[in-house]
Amino acid sequence: MIHFPHADALCALPHPYAVDSLPTGLFDKAMAEISLFHSHHTPGYEHWLNANGLSVDDLEHLADWSRLPPIYANYFKQRRLLSPTAEDALELTSSGTSGQKSRMRYDERSMAAAQGMVANIFEHYGWSTPDAPCNYLLFSHEPEAANRLGTAYTDQFLCRFAPANRVAYALRRTGKGHEFDVFGVISALHSFAEEGLPVRIFGFPALLWHVLERMCETAMQDLRLAPGSLVFLGGGWKKQAAGEIPRQLVYARITRQLGIEPRRCRDGYGAVEHAVPYIECAHHRFHVPVYSKVFVRHPSDFSVQPFGEPGLLSFVSPYISSSPAHAVVMSDLATLHPANCECGLQTQWFELHGRAGTSASRSCAMAAAEMIKEN
Repeated sequence: MIHFPHADALCALPHPYAVDSLPTGLFDKAMAEISLFHSHHTPGYEHWLNANGLSVDDLEHLADWSRLPPIYANYFKQRRLLSPTAEDALELTSSGTSGQKSRMRYDERSMAAAQGMVANIFEHYGWSTPDAPCNYLLFSHEPEAANRLGTAYTDQFLCRFAPANRVAYALRRTGKGHEFDVFGVISALHSFAEEGLPVRIFGFPALLWHVLERMCETAMQDLRLAPGSLVFLGGGWKKQAAGEIPRQLVYARITRQLGIEPRRCRDGYGAVEHAVPYIECAHHRFHVPVYSKVFVRHPSDFSVQPFGEPGLLSFVSPYISSSPAHAVVMSDLATLHPANCECGLQTQWFELHGRAGTSASRSCAMAAAEMIKEN
């Protein structure tokens, strides 16, 4: 078995936003370690480095990791890029129904690193409550044996941080796929309110918004879910779902219609091509944990943009050994900001501006939006 002592140590740091507790040089050593592994073992990766002006000898002395050439996330929709540790590893996909999918392999240590980072962030925010049962409403796919969607896998994992009393799904199995069960969701919310246990709502914001709209349209009485309830959204929006709604409006409606206060409503950014979690703080900003570095790149030449200038979101993190996805650039537009958030976290944060371009590439959010349109 191949060992990655520096990468594993970085991803296991228990305080995800404590920059002062990050051992000096650990991030650089971890990135060099994983980059050297892919150079020596992942077909084509050393050639990719050389084509972008780096050699293997440069890696151990590299301090500016924006120089490491990123792989465009959409490239993973064209072909699988795998290291030897990916053999028989878990495969997750990005797209909801049809269209091109990113197919990513996660070996055991890569998945453990990704899940450990999530666990540390949930612990940081006080969301790990092993002695407090709750009900779950998942705006994702009801499980089936063949379902390897990254979002469905993530939502199942998130149910580990508080014991499940009952679990309801918005996207129900039909035997021929999944359908969005809006009235089943509303019925579950009513029964959860009557039971009085905290409720955790995870998944696509567009689906939750559609439920809130349907409650208004049918003049349903506002609910008051139990204190300690949590909304944790992820997956983005697509225009097929009647356009993106500003998050502050979504949170205000959740507070009014479900009784969950805004600070208990959070959004998360992630992708099957990059599993490091970026979760909103109480001021609803996506903070960068110590497990990664974020750059914003100019769309024309991938040059690094300064703080405050928009561009393509780009990540580096040494968590993944099964694929050379330790440096990726996404198709999402964002702006990076220095560590100046009123929440007190001393890490950089970014704001999202939506997906760049008008290509036919698909995502889980697009597939979910189509289910709203169909139902």
